[in-house]
Amino acid sequence: MLESGRYATVNELAKAENMNASYVGHVLRLTLLAPDIVEAILDGCQPPSMQLQPLIRKGFPVEWERQWEVFLAD
Repeated sequence: MLESGRYATVNELAKAENMNASYVGHVLRLTLLAPDIVEAILDGCQPPSMQLQPLIRKGFPVEWERQWEVFLAD
């Protein structure tokens, strides 16, 4: 919805979806996960330590090559 230009900001999107803007921002950050990590999650093969709430709360590196290092270190 942001990409299409329907909403110009996260705040507009959150308001339209009746959600907290902070939460929407955190969830949108998940789009920065490396494709192989997304595939592992969809296949159910992610490490047990890789849970949604810590991903949202703690964040993760933007660099794809560093993401597995961080996730496997937990």
